[in-house]
Amino acid sequence: MSVALRCAGSRAAGLKSVARPTSPAGHTAPAFRAPVITSQPTARGLARHWRCHSSKPADTVYSGPVAPSPSRVTLRTLRRMHARGDPFTMVTAYDYPSAVHVELSGIEMLLVGDSAAMVVHGHDTTLPITLEEMLTHCRAVSRGARRPFIVADLPFGSFEEGPTAAVRAAVRMLKEGGADAVKIEGGAPARVETIRAVVGAGIAVIGHVGLTPQSVSLLGGFRPAGLHADDAARVVAEAKALEEAGCVMVVVECVPELVGAAITQQLSIPTIGIGAGVHTSGQVLVYHDLLGMMQHPHHAKVTPKFCKQYAAVGEVIQGALSAFQAELIARHGLATAQNGA
Repeated sequence: MSVALRCAGSRAAGLKSVARPTSPAGHTAPAFRAPVITSQPTARGLARHWRCHSSKPADTVYSGPVAPSPSRVTLRTLRRMHARGDPFTMVTAYDYPSAVHVELSGIEMLLVGDSAAMVVHGHDTTLPITLEEMLTHCRAVSRGARRPFIVADLPFGSFEEGPTAAVRAAVRMLKEGGADAVKIEGGAPARVETIRAVVGAGIAVIGHVGLTPQSVSLLGGFRPAGLHADDAARVVAEAKALEEAGCVMVVVECVPELVGAAITQQLSIPTIGIGAGVHTSGQVLVYHDLLGMMQHPHHAKVTPKFCKQYAAVGEVIQGALSAFQAELIARHGLATAQNGA
């Protein structure tokens, strides 16, 4: 019997051994115990087998909890959900731990966003982050999340020079970063042609209309879009142009609910809303915002008003750090008192 089968245990895995055959002279033949499958392997037996072949500790984030579904989310998965009218969720992640949390939550889509410039690097806008920094984030995320569909932002400066630069950056995101698709902001004619080139290279592209944070220099700040009839018509037209260029989805950010609904109604591809009402095909939020991690006053003023906070993780972290410090101070004081006595 192989080492693997001995490790799993023949009874636990639903196996039994065949008795050794004997020769005509009555001598026992050379040892040979062939496993015969008598039933389907049990979950317990298989679990024992895999534990024996893993150097990772059991019951940890590495080999303990698993995502609700082992199947990989692909573009086909999302298209089937959209056809059925099922909503899907997207959350940002920027490193291995946050990607693991998204993996275990069962959320379908993960965005390695250039918002890392603000919530991870501490900048005031998304503009400073580079392609190399985004690749570092994307590689870490792709190691932590095996199930979700991973989308990576092409950062400001990586595609503005034209289609050739955009294709080169997008290829790196897939080959080096492990992304499944890239997201490109904007819907102006020149941007549409750039997206068309990336799609032509065989890369899935998600568009982005409405508030486009990479245009903060031109806009003069993070300002809602589509507030007036002409601007709303522009946003809808850009979304339709992105679909025509080959985008597989479109993110719609910070527009009135009616505009988000109009875009969703007029497109055949899914829409992903963030501050765009409840009628989009899916919703995306920034990891740090929805978890309430950014407690510093500098970040409190840039957290979007439309973002619902589902937890106060920042307060929990702050409390744990303070408890650690207090415990050490108390321990030091006790030791000093004992030594003095």
